[in-house]
Amino acid sequence: MTGGPETQAEFLSKPHGFATRVLDSDIFHSFKQSKLTMLAAFVTFLFIFGAAFAPWIAPHDPFDLASIDLMDSLMPPAWEEYGDPRFLLGTDDQGRDILSGILYGARASLAVGFASVLFAATLGIGLGLAAGYFGGTFGTIVMRIADIQLTFPSILIALLIDGVVHGLFKDVSREDTAYGVLILSIGLSFWVQYARTVRASTLVERNKEYVQAARLIGIPPFLIMLRHVLPNVMGPVLVIATINLAVAIILEATLSFLGVGLPPTQPSLGTLIDIGQDFLFSGEWWITIFPGAALATLVLAVNLLGDWLRDALNPKLR
Repeated sequence: MTGGPETQAEFLSKPHGFATRVLDSDIFHSFKQSKLTMLAAFVTFLFIFGAAFAPWIAPHDPFDLASIDLMDSLMPPAWEEYGDPRFLLGTDDQGRDILSGILYGARASLAVGFASVLFAATLGIGLGLAAGYFGGTFGTIVMRIADIQLTFPSILIALLIDGVVHGLFKDVSREDTAYGVLILSIGLSFWVQYARTVRASTLVERNKEYVQAARLIGIPPFLIMLRHVLPNVMGPVLVIATINLAVAIILEATLSFLGVGLPPTQPSLGTLIDIGQDFLFSGEWWITIFPGAALATLVLAVNLLGDWLRDALNPKLR
């Protein structure tokens, strides 16, 4: 009968695929131990799945004018009196299905959220790596700009950028530039967190032996930062990106609610809430309550995932 050390050696000598390594990792074990995190992941997946396949899942197409009937406007949810089984969550003032609007609205909100976080992360990581690796005047300038931006709330920065862009391009309609301006506005208001975090980690990593060895053998600084330093600073970045996704969705909804986000022809969850507020006190509560509940559920689920990821990647809590 073989002993324990031999069995362990045999196990380590066997090839393991990526899926096996993931299932055996501490992070996945931590994920399985938290039922709340698993529920949050399931809810987030449902929203992403529903948004991605909205044209096939949604009962109606809220953008198809031929299928919209004003006679169906302001119908309550199906379980209430005068409700219609065709419209499970009711309709708005134009006769559009609320459930379909939520699916399409989540599609727009998630698209803006993911794109703005990707833009902010790319900009912030690049500036943070360069500022931490090279230091000097460049690093000082980047950090002073970051410090100045931190004194302003994200919503004010996004509003300022939105106003400046639309002021410079007056001849371009808001509908044509809505997505791009939102991504730019939200992304530029978030890059500071990535830059400061990556710079602090890079300052530590650049003095370690593996970076010094890479310099000695003549690897260019750009490749050192990309291949060696970046993988070792990605842990905190993933946590920031997850939490920022929820904040970006909220910020997009706020801008759309204020009328400077996506137009009614390209509704997001914030736009749907803005449309419904005009009818909230007249009795048609479902027009704004259901999109608001969907937004709150999505943001809560993503925030819970971010909190779990922060704890799972913290070696002090293992």
